[in-house]
Amino acid sequence: MAEFTRALCWFRRDLRDHDHAALAAALDRSEHVHCLFVFDTDILDALPSRSDRRVEFIQASVDELDAALRRNGGRLMVRRGSSTAVLPDIAAALNVDAVFVNRDYEPAAKARDARVATQLAERGVRFLEFKDQVVFERDEILTKTGTPFTVYTPYKNAWLGALTTTHLAPHVVRANKGQLRPDPENRPVPTLGELGFEKTNLDAMGIARGMQGAKRMLAEFRKRISSYATARDFPGVNGTSNLSMHLRFGTISVRSLAAEAHDRSLRGGPDAAGAGTWLSELIWRDFYFMVLDRHPRVVEHAFKPEFDRIAFPNDPARFDAWREGRTGYPLVDAGMRQLRTTGMMHNRVRMITASFLVKDLHVDWRWGERHFGALLNDYDLAANNGGWQWAASTGTDAQPYFRVFNPVTQSKRFDPDGVYIRRFVPELTNVPDEFIHAPWTMPPLAQVESGTSIGRDYPSPIVDHDESRRIALELFRVSRL
Repeated sequence: MAEFTRALCWFRRDLRDHDHAALAAALDRSEHVHCLFVFDTDILDALPSRSDRRVEFIQASVDELDAALRRNGGRLMVRRGSSTAVLPDIAAALNVDAVFVNRDYEPAAKARDARVATQLAERGVRFLEFKDQVVFERDEILTKTGTPFTVYTPYKNAWLGALTTTHLAPHVVRANKGQLRPDPENRPVPTLGELGFEKTNLDAMGIARGMQGAKRMLAEFRKRISSYATARDFPGVNGTSNLSMHLRFGTISVRSLAAEAHDRSLRGGPDAAGAGTWLSELIWRDFYFMVLDRHPRVVEHAFKPEFDRIAFPNDPARFDAWREGRTGYPLVDAGMRQLRTTGMMHNRVRMITASFLVKDLHVDWRWGERHFGALLNDYDLAANNGGWQWAASTGTDAQPYFRVFNPVTQSKRFDPDGVYIRRFVPELTNVPDEFIHAPWTMPPLAQVESGTSIGRDYPSPIVDHDESRRIALELFRVSRL
């Protein structure tokens, strides 16, 4: 006999109908299961633009999920409003015994869930949470002294040491006939326009949405996984998995990816090295989730408290030049323009642009983190915060503050032919390779021949890197006294 008569599965950042911990548990433990997604106005109303690629991605993925649930006799109830109000009201209207959700680790989401759980408890409804976003969570991976890790490599070793086939096994979703229930109000999934948003350039960018989109992108990545270990660092080539947006919104399961990466890395052959590196990146993801969950103060503060005392000058003009991609450093500008026009940025370039903002322009890392958060298609608080604090040398297992990325050296190393630069900084298209990384070094004749006048067609460097590095080291040194 089922434990519950009626249950509600609340979808959030887990937009799929397979390998879904909460949905699988709801179906295993309940006679009837309703499914709900809420376009949360607490989030939507705070977005700076009505043209947001993430909302378009979510809307399409929700529509696909609804169709998938319909094939098994159910329906995705889709509502718009504040989750803390909508969820308890829906639970009461359906007279459910329990609400099933996959656990979230962001402070605001945890506070939201606590409020919802309290309201449900007052009505005698259970609020049941499950691990789904990560392979290991909370205190599952600890040091020998029983504390959370603060350095990635030992965390990774412990993660691999604790891993069993059970951790990577999919959650089998058994939808028996009649168990999944339709929407009693029979409302259609709202269109993007009905949500108050406009179409973006997702189609032109070729970003596939939903579960089927994730499946196609994974199939494409399998063809180039053998080169991932090296190609992933070069923004001018298609060397990454391109799955981060799908991981962010749960149109694919992290367990399935980790299982494949782990299996390929152990199997040997041409894919082993690439798969091993891919697995390491997925472990980084778990690591940053753990850091955010165990140390929520990192949202507003440096993980290393002494670095909260850094007296950043925070020059608004410099910050604007960085945001708009007109610093005079081509690789930095290419990255910032890619972000502005596509909502994407290569991970290597994320590190370089972040380091440049903090250590060359002396702007607080939190300014940059918020800017990335407003624009990144795959924005995830845990990864974004962890990456920024790493680059700013303020976080856990961070880049030592005295190591500062040289934007020219990084450009020569990771975009040697200027392919990425020319793609996003078209005014440098005809600049010779020997000057593409530092165009201000072009002689006047070469500028005329290339049709690019430095200071007119493309800006001169906004700062001198060597001098900026010296100032940054002093800012960090003083903060530690």
